[in-house]
Amino acid sequence: MSEVILSLKGIKKSYGSDSARVEVLHGIDLDIRRGELVAIIGPSGSGKSTLMNIIGCLDTPSEGSYFVGDKNTFNMQPDELASLRRGFFGFIFQRYHLLGHLSATENVQVPSVYALTDKAQRESRSVELLSMLGLENKTQSKPSELSGGQQQRVSIARALMNGGQIILADEPTGALDSKSGSEVMRILSDLNKKGHTIIMVTHDPRIAAHAHRVITIADGKIESDRINEDVPDYCDCDNHESFESSKKLNIISAFVESFKEAFTMAIRAMVANRMRTLLTMLGIIIGIMSVVCVVALARGASDKVIENISSMGTNTITIMPGAKMGDMRSGRFRTLNVKDLKALKGQPYVDSASPTVQNSGLVQKGNIDATATVMGVSDEYFRVYGMQIAKGRFFNSYESVMAPQIGVIDNMTKKTLFPFEEPIGKRIFVMGKPITVVGVLTDKEIAFTRRDSLNIYVPYTTLMNRIIKQNYISSIIVRTKDGFSPAVAEASITSLLKNRHGRKDFFMMSSDTIMKSISETTGTFTVLISAIAVISLLVGGIGVMNIMLVSVTERTREIGIRMAVGARERDIMSQFLIESVTVCIVGGLLGVSLSLLTGLVLFYLAPAIPLSFSIGSIIVAVVTSMAIGVAFGYAPARKAARLNPIDALARE
Repeated sequence: MSEVILSLKGIKKSYGSDSARVEVLHGIDLDIRRGELVAIIGPSGSGKSTLMNIIGCLDTPSEGSYFVGDKNTFNMQPDELASLRRGFFGFIFQRYHLLGHLSATENVQVPSVYALTDKAQRESRSVELLSMLGLENKTQSKPSELSGGQQQRVSIARALMNGGQIILADEPTGALDSKSGSEVMRILSDLNKKGHTIIMVTHDPRIAAHAHRVITIADGKIESDRINEDVPDYCDCDNHESFESSKKLNIISAFVESFKEAFTMAIRAMVANRMRTLLTMLGIIIGIMSVVCVVALARGASDKVIENISSMGTNTITIMPGAKMGDMRSGRFRTLNVKDLKALKGQPYVDSASPTVQNSGLVQKGNIDATATVMGVSDEYFRVYGMQIAKGRFFNSYESVMAPQIGVIDNMTKKTLFPFEEPIGKRIFVMGKPITVVGVLTDKEIAFTRRDSLNIYVPYTTLMNRIIKQNYISSIIVRTKDGFSPAVAEASITSLLKNRHGRKDFFMMSSDTIMKSISETTGTFTVLISAIAVISLLVGGIGVMNIMLVSVTERTREIGIRMAVGARERDIMSQFLIESVTVCIVGGLLGVSLSLLTGLVLFYLAPAIPLSFSIGSIIVAVVTSMAIGVAFGYAPARKAARLNPIDALARE
């Protein structure tokens, strides 16, 4: 006599609670021996399907004990039950329960994917099983391309994929015509002869007549358990094969294979619902695009200003009248003078220094009139700002103090006033006074000046004494020697000028201070705008979560099928998490691509808008989109993983 492979003692199953509690099974005692062909028969509502679900570890009893071999399933965790479904049982369902987007061979392979079987081996095994069942020409066909009988044979092949020591068939012929039904029963009988234990549920006595043992159940109790003498016991238990012992993947290969399967499913789901996927991505795309563009804009603006500051050197200090920048009373302070300049030039930390007197006025050359900025400076001004001469020369230190009527013009002034002739030695009128051009600056952008503005540089004594009649200077620009700390230089200048003026009626701006201020300002600006973009990302994340919840609802039956053939909770969770992350990463990459495209368009159409993209911000954007996928995909994935297999399979 064969060994007992399944043993149920005092099995009860109840649904509901308290006064609404309904008991479906009332203390079932049943032993199933290896190699038996058993039919469980009874009318609808008798409890036979519930008993089958408990036998197949799709459901758990409310009371009693159920042993599969020597393992008590009563207190097993979901993953342990999944292992039993994957390793011991093969399921054949009345409605076939094939995955519509997979081919016949892919459907057959699903149990072995979760069993971490070597890919090449499972592919050859699936083709072998389909060929054995007469479907060698249908291996790549989708379920929709197969007849009902063919779909049921695919379902049988899937049940045998991991060996199928115990095959559970729930109304295996219920949805088939008589010819297909007879063929399925012949296949099940042949499998029983090869050593497979077959347990089938049916309400049809003609189907039960194929079984060696017939168990009748009514009102949740076993009414009879008899041997059908007309059907011999063909069991050849020594002949039973077990694919479960086949070659398994190592940990790394298993992880890669599991990821590939989940990723493939994610892509297929996204392609199948293209419009929904695009709408899901929209919030992520807008959010990522906003973050990348804002960071690029802030970075570009900061780089532009820093470039301008760097053009005048990183060791310059500007001394201006007033208490601070923006002081409305600064015009009243007229205490900066040439004596202050001479005192500063004698300090050991000063490399060069120049006064500045600035005004704006009309310049004329022949019949050409224009408005220009006139700067009164000393010869050292050009060194302070690192300016270079293109033609002619700078004025010298002697000329700086002797007030000659000469000047140096920039390239834009040359183009405006001298479009067709050389300006060196020519005379122009600045605010009504004749000035002879002695030099033209190279075409180089100068800090804090507009590129299209006209700038004329004359000795400060010339501007003060001959043109605007002013006895004080507007500011003093100091360039410190290399090696001297700007902070130390500022402290020394403050002490010197306070002693000279008797009070602090000036303030200073250094290039380092300006750059720090700009960096802080642009940083604050970036954070504020990024916060708005993050809100967009959160909205996109909520959209992803809602769509994934809808996806879980739509694919509940698929989840049930995967659980029935051995998928663990983490397999289901990882599949939906990967799908969520994939949607967000693709959305993130599209957002980055659109940002770069926007930058390219602005580069050609609006070059004045500086955009500077960084690899770091792009990487952060993509990683952020991935994190959103995990954060907002977790709840739907967890919901999917915790579905009850029975409820999931019942969902249409």
